[in-house]
Amino acid sequence: MAQHKSAEKRARQTERRTAVNGARIGRIRTFVKKVELAIASGDKAAAQAAFQAAQPELQSGVTKGVLHKNTVSRKLSRLSARIKSISV
Repeated sequence: MAQHKSAEKRARQTERRTAVNGARIGRIRTFVKKVELAIASGDKAAAQAAFQAAQPELQSGVTKGVLHKNTVSRKLSRLSARIKSISV
């Protein structure tokens, strides 16, 4: 346990940050899941709409430091490829 004032403050800050970052990651996962469900249903238009909504969420994860930019690029690329492979 923290013994110094500064260490106690740092522990409080870490606790808050962890909660905020967890909420951000959960929000991102929800958006990605919506895209995945649309792809699974085979509805290309819905998948594209969900993808358009998910893109800025993933990019904000990079900006906020929750996800690495290459991770987001990889996820977006793979989702995009799966959407393109849906036959109309």
